[in-house]
Amino acid sequence: MKIKVADLVVESDFYYDFMLSRMGPYYCDDSEEADFKINVSQQFYIDRYAENPQMTLGECECLWSGGYFYEQLTRFGGMMLHASCVEYEGKAYLFSARSGTGKSTHTHLWLKYLPGSRIINDDKPAIRCIDGVYYAYGTPWSGKNDESVNVGVPIAGIAFLSRGENSIKRIPGIKALELFMNQTVRPKDKTLMGNMLEILNGVLTDIPIYEMSCDMSEEAVKTSYNGMKGA
Repeated sequence: MKIKVADLVVESDFYYDFMLSRMGPYYCDDSEEADFKINVSQQFYIDRYAENPQMTLGECECLWSGGYFYEQLTRFGGMMLHASCVEYEGKAYLFSARSGTGKSTHTHLWLKYLPGSRIINDDKPAIRCIDGVYYAYGTPWSGKNDESVNVGVPIAGIAFLSRGENSIKRIPGIKALELFMNQTVRPKDKTLMGNMLEILNGVLTDIPIYEMSCDMSEEAVKTSYNGMKGA
């Protein structure tokens, strides 16, 4: 089958309902030429499942097919950030943190308190630079709740979250480097890793990056939006 993700045509075989159920918004015409193929066999997923019995076969397919996709994305000016991405008034805002910190909770507060906002991807949005503009894209690799929209939206800012009193501050790219490296796919292939570092350099240079502490209140939404909208 062929799907279109981050404005790229991707050919792949998917085997399990966990991924197949997410493909509807991403299917494209089989006559379109593929930019690349996800070369992962069903046996590979079976082998990973044998090593990770706490996961289902579908979860193994999601994890490793997504890893392959995001590695290949570096060949096309893109990378992944482990984040929850929300769109409001035509701009994308990405909130990244370690699992369990509350990034999804925060973006869902945007849905509650900023009518018209929507989740673009709740776990692993793709970031891609096209003609000098950085976009956040929904992908079918979107976490257990499968919240994603197959669109690309210009990025207004990226914030790294922690729990605490509501505050936000912009940080220089060099300070954000380690934060990014801990929340993205790092390709093992040296060429792809070089691609990723080049893209990351552009992200850190051109996109406003923030550190933010927040609670689970309407005030947290006001703090993040007001702090990031005017950059």
